[in-house]
Amino acid sequence: MKKTTPLVSVVVNSYNQAQFLEQTIQSVLSQDYPNVEILLVDGGSTDGSLEIIIRYIDKFTWWVSEKDNGQAEGINKGLKRAKGELVAWLNSDDYFYPDAISRAVECWDFRPDVVLIYGDVMAVDENNKLINRMQTGDWQLSDLMEFKIINQPAVFMNRSALAESGYLDTSYHYPMDHHLWLRIAAQGKIVHVPELWAAGRFHPAAKNVAAAAKFGEEAYRITDWMKHTQPFASLSVGHWNRIMAGAHRFNARYLLDGGEAAGSFKSYWRGLIAYPPAVLPELHRMIYALLSMVGLGRLKQLYFSLRRLVHPVKMD
Repeated sequence: MKKTTPLVSVVVNSYNQAQFLEQTIQSVLSQDYPNVEILLVDGGSTDGSLEIIIRYIDKFTWWVSEKDNGQAEGINKGLKRAKGELVAWLNSDDYFYPDAISRAVECWDFRPDVVLIYGDVMAVDENNKLINRMQTGDWQLSDLMEFKIINQPAVFMNRSALAESGYLDTSYHYPMDHHLWLRIAAQGKIVHVPELWAAGRFHPAAKNVAAAAKFGEEAYRITDWMKHTQPFASLSVGHWNRIMAGAHRFNARYLLDGGEAAGSFKSYWRGLIAYPPAVLPELHRMIYALLSMVGLGRLKQLYFSLRRLVHPVKMD
């Protein structure tokens, strides 16, 4: 098959993350793919981000720095202006690996009918130290309905399917990406490529840490939305226990990452009752939550140190 070079649009979303922003921009500019447009959306940063943006102003197809009504509204400003056949967005504390775009396009060349294609993401801290590779399976719509998660920094969307989906729902502020993936996946095939395409940053100010409880609250709201929205309502018949178990697992995971061990353990327990296979793969996290609840901090750290020796972080 002849290689093509369709335009790829990357929306960079920024708000008061000057310490990470330049690395994010550079990760797009240094891609080994020749046909990329960058649309930068800043929410009115006051921390020096604007000075960084101005240094790269001639590299952006479009940019804006102004207050918005939340991250979803800001990202939508860029998504709706994107002209590429494939569209991605990066939050300003995440970044691409060097060949992410070329690999996404190459894979899409073989499957131009897909509505969304995604790779793997490496979790890193504020100093770029590797935490773990967030590998996923070849999820389809039914998997997403059970809150099996694909990682947003490594997602590339078919622009037509994105427009058909209605973009991000601005009433969501946390798992807004998952809500979008559901609506896109309802339109056709999505494809997972088991390659490392991006890094996702975990640090104290990140929403997935600072506002961990909010993710679960909105996940439960998504379950209610699915119950009353087609085609999800029909597809959920006979599978509701699996969907709710997935929502409980999702909530538990974020609560644990946010340091709320008791709430995490309770949510894992609810998921275990609803549908055990959804929770058993994360039994180690449930144990972590239990140990944290009873104050066995040293024991839990030893447990996870041993796990890392057995399962070291892999780049390939």
